[in-house]
Amino acid sequence: MTQAANIHTPSPTVFVVDDDEAVRKALARLLKSTGYAVRDFASAETFLSCWTEDPAPGCLLLDISMPGLDGLQLQQHLNGSDYTLPIVFITGHGDIPSTVQALKAGAVDFLPKPVNEASLLKAVDEALGRDHRQRSERTERDRLARRFQTLTPREREVMALVVGGLANKQIAAVLGASEKTIKIHRGRVMEKMQMHSVADLVRAAQKLDIVAG
Repeated sequence: MTQAANIHTPSPTVFVVDDDEAVRKALARLLKSTGYAVRDFASAETFLSCWTEDPAPGCLLLDISMPGLDGLQLQQHLNGSDYTLPIVFITGHGDIPSTVQALKAGAVDFLPKPVNEASLLKAVDEALGRDHRQRSERTERDRLARRFQTLTPREREVMALVVGGLANKQIAAVLGASEKTIKIHRGRVMEKMQMHSVADLVRAAQKLDIVAG
């Protein structure tokens, strides 16, 4: 396997990062035998040299103890990006503090070496499921954000007050406008955001982290 290859692929891939070549090959064989696409890297640095801020679907199977950048440091680095792959840690040198740190930072699981095959496959499946959910949520947020950008400043004010639970008459009083005008703005908000109910609009606002007025 060519380590410097671009890690962009159209289908879910398990990226294996471990400095032990025998472990990497064994993990790759197991994962490929169950139908997973696999790419392996001998170090965190090699993986990062191929990293992209918009990675291919998949998950990261990561050794925690490696020369140079270790697994926890790589996790921290990836967590600082806009998007990161779900991580399953494997280690022969794990301890409770490392486990706690990894899980608090978002790791899917933390498995000791030698890895139990059933536990590993279950963790990888869970990680790929999380990645799929994250990507779906991200796609939905991006779609809603594009719609939100089409609103005028006044329409955004109205939206915030609507999701805050205010009626048209109350919004009119807050903004110093007529109730008829607010009704028009509200209709435009619903149309541009492509929402069918206030409940839908509230959920959209939550996904966009819009503070209710």
